Amino acid sequence: MKFSLSWLKQYLETDASLEDIALKLNAIGLEVEGIEDPAAKLAGFRVAKVLTADKHPQADKLQVLTVDTGEGVLQVVCGAPNARAGLVGVLGLAGATVPANGMVLKVAAVRGVESNGMMCSTRELELGEDHEGIIELPEDAPVGTPFADYHGADPVIEVAITPNRPDCMGVYGIARDLAAVGIGTLKPIEALDIPGSFPCPVEVRTDDAEGCPAFYGRVIKGVKNGPSPQWLQDRLKAAGQRPISALVDATNYLMLAYGRPAHAYDLAKLNGTVVARRATDGETVVALNEKTYTLDAEMTVIADDSGVHDIAGIMGGEHSGCGEETTDVLLEIAYFDPERIARTGRKLNLTSDARSRFERGIDPNFLDTGLDHLTKLIQTLCGGEASQAVRSGAAPATPKIVHFDPALTEKLGGVTIEPGEQQRILESLGFSVVAEQANFDKSWAITVPGWRPDVDGAPDIVEEVVRINGLDKVTSVALPRADGVARPTATPTQALERRVRRAAAARGLHEAVTWSFLPSAEADAFADGNDLWSLANPISEDMKVMRPSLLPGLLMAAKRNLDRGASSLRLFELGRRYLRGAGGASDERLALGFVLAGEKVSRGWATGKATAFDAYDAKAEVTALLAEAGAPVEKLQVMGVDDSGHGPQFHPGQSATLRLGPKNVLARFGMLHPTVAKQFDIEGPVAVAEIYLDAIPGKKGAATFARTRYAPPALQAVTRDFAFLVPVELAAGDLVRMVAGADKANIVAVRLFDDFRGQGVPEGQKSLALEVTLQPLDKSYKEEDLKAISDKVTAAAAKLGAVLRG
Repeated sequence: MKFSLSWLKQYLETDASLEDIALKLNAIGLEVEGIEDPAAKLAGFRVAKVLTADKHPQADKLQVLTVDTGEGVLQVVCGAPNARAGLVGVLGLAGATVPANGMVLKVAAVRGVESNGMMCSTRELELGEDHEGIIELPEDAPVGTPFADYHGADPVIEVAITPNRPDCMGVYGIARDLAAVGIGTLKPIEALDIPGSFPCPVEVRTDDAEGCPAFYGRVIKGVKNGPSPQWLQDRLKAAGQRPISALVDATNYLMLAYGRPAHAYDLAKLNGTVVARRATDGETVVALNEKTYTLDAEMTVIADDSGVHDIAGIMGGEHSGCGEETTDVLLEIAYFDPERIARTGRKLNLTSDARSRFERGIDPNFLDTGLDHLTKLIQTLCGGEASQAVRSGAAPATPKIVHFDPALTEKLGGVTIEPGEQQRILESLGFSVVAEQANFDKSWAITVPGWRPDVDGAPDIVEEVVRINGLDKVTSVALPRADGVARPTATPTQALERRVRRAAAARGLHEAVTWSFLPSAEADAFADGNDLWSLANPISEDMKVMRPSLLPGLLMAAKRNLDRGASSLRLFELGRRYLRGAGGASDERLALGFVLAGEKVSRGWATGKATAFDAYDAKAEVTALLAEAGAPVEKLQVMGVDDSGHGPQFHPGQSATLRLGPKNVLARFGMLHPTVAKQFDIEGPVAVAEIYLDAIPGKKGAATFARTRYAPPALQAVTRDFAFLVPVELAAGDLVRMVAGADKANIVAVRLFDDFRGQGVPEGQKSLALEVTLQPLDKSYKEEDLKAISDKVTAAAAKLGAVLRG
C-alpha cells in the first residue's frame, strides 16, 4: 500500500515529521517497506533565470548561458533548443545528482568553455517524459528557491499490509491507526446526503443473495469525461496507479482512500436490467486486461440482458467501460461474499486491487456513504446530474459483540495497562465499549466496527490494545529453565534429519532444495503406480502435482547445472514425498535422494580419461548414509528394483534395492534408465538413489545419550579364507550373510575379496572367496576350535548350494 504524505494529512491532522510517522507505523504493526522522498532527489536543484544566451564558439548546437541563481551569476553550457535570455528554469548545481541517470554534476569544460552545472529537462528530473528542451517555469517563479520547495515535492510512504488488516487497505484506515497511537487527530468522514433529482432509469437487482447480498447503484447523466486534475493524478501515481480518465480515476480514488472498490459503467453500453447473479457454466467475459475468462456456476457476475459485463468484485468487462465519449454513467457499489471472491480469483488465476480488498472483507456499513462520496467526486470532476440511489438486498448488518475482561491484557499480552487507557485505545480505533456489570473493570461488551472483520474474540482485542500501547513496552522475560543439563528439544525425526544431512555433506554431496511441486509429466515418471496429489488451482502448470519422489526435482536441478557448464554433480536433498494414503488421506514420508552426474574423476596424467559414476558409487553412498541413519546394514538384502513396483525408472541389471526382508524397502539405487534420462533431457550416465528414512526400524529400548562402553578385545583376531563354488545366479551378498550367521559368537566380520569365473571353474558356476574374521574372547583358539568353526561355515554355505573349492 503506497500513499503520499499530503494524502495522509487530508485525513490526519498532525504536525509530525515524516520520520516520526514512519516510526509509529512500524511500532503499530504496519511495516514501512520504503519511503520515497522527491525532495531528497531534487536536492541541489534550484529555480534560476537565464540572463544571456550566446552561441558557443566551438559548437553550433551549444549556447553559453549566464544564469542568475539568486546567490550570484554562473556560466552554464546548454544544448537545449529553447534556452534563451529571460527563461526561468531549473539549474542543477555542481554536486547535485541527476535523478534520471545518477550522474553527479561538476564544474567542467565543455568544448573549451567552463560550465557550472546543467539546466534540466523534465525527464532528467523524472517529472515527465519531455526531453526536447529545458523546463520553462512561470516568469514570477522565485529565483534562488530550492526547486523541491517550489515544486511541492510530496514524500511517498509504502507499507506492508498483512492479510488480517483490510481496514488499512485505504489511506483513511492508516490515518485512524496513527490517530489512535497519538500521532495526530483523525478527521471525520464528511457526511453527505445526495438525494438525486430524478428516479434511477435502470433497474439494479441482486439474484445471488449468497455471493452478493447487497447491490446499490445510481445514474449520473450529462458527465464530461476527460483527464483528471493534476492533484488526483499525483495521488494515484503516488499509490502506483496509472491515471486513465476522470471517471475511472474517481472509482480508484475511492478504493485507495477508503478501501472501498466501486465501478462505473457507460450507460449507453448497457441493455436492460443490471443484475448480480451466478454465472452459467461455460459463460465467457472479456475483462479489462483484454483476456477472455470462462466462468462457472460457482462465480458471481454482474450482467444485463445482453450478457456478462463484470467478474463481480474482481475485474470489470472491457466492452462496458467508460471512455472519452461517455456522457451517462451507472455507478455500482456492492457487498460481495469474501470467500466467493477468493475462490473465483483462484480458479481464474486473476488478481486485482478490488479482489485483494473484497476477499479480506470490507465494511458492509459503507455502501451508502461510499456511493455518495463517489457521486460527489464525479460531479466535481465531470459535472452531471445524479439520480436517486437504488438498493437491492442488504449487507450483513448484525454487529459482532466480543465479551472482554481487561485483565486479559496483562495475562495474554504481558503488559499492564489501566482499563481507562484500554477503553480509550479501543474507542479511538472505532470499537464501542460498554460495561456488562456494575464493576466496569471486570467485564465489557465490545462492539466491533464493520471495517474490522479480522477481530473474532478477546485475544484479538488484547492484540489491538497492546500494539497501540506499544510493543516496545512489553518486557522481555526469559523462559524458566531447570537446573542441570537441558533436555533435548529435537524430536527423534529431527535428530535423524540432522545426522543424515551432515553425513551426506561430509561425503562430498551438495545439498539442493527443490520445489515440493512438479509438472505432471515429471511426476508421472516417478509415480510407481501411486495416485498423485494434483492441485485444482496450481500457481502454474509447472507446479501442479505434489512430488511422489525427490528424484524428479533433483534431476531437473542437475539438468539446469549441466546446461550451465557444470562438469561433475553430486546433489542430494532431504525432504518429504507426498503420496495418497488409505481413503485418500495425505501420506507424507521422509526420504533422502541424490543424483551423481557428469565426471566422477576428471581426466589427468595419472588417471587418463575421465571416468563416470556407476551403480556401485550410488550403492556406496546409500550404504554409508543408511549406516549413519542407524539401519542394520549388515542385515540388508540386495534385491531387484522391479519387485514391488520400485524402480521402472532405473536401468535393468544396473540397479537394485536394499531391503530388510522381502517387503521393507529401505533404499533403491542404480543407473537412471535411458528413457527417463531422455525425458529429463540429460545426456550421459546418471547414478541416482533414494533412501526411505521412514522405513528404517527404530531402535528397541529407551533412548539414551550415553554410548556403550568401549571394551577392546584382549586377544588378537584370527582370519580364515574360504573359496566356494556357487551357482552363477547366486548373489554374493546372500553367501556373505549366510556365512556371517554360521557362528555369531566367534565370527565378527565376513568380506568378499574375489569373484572368479573362467578356467578351472565349471560352466554355470563362479568362485567366491571370503575372508572370515574370528575374534576369541577369553582364550586363544586351538586347532580343534578352528576346525569346528570352519565346519559350521561350510555347512551354512552348503544351504545355498555352495561347495568348498579344492
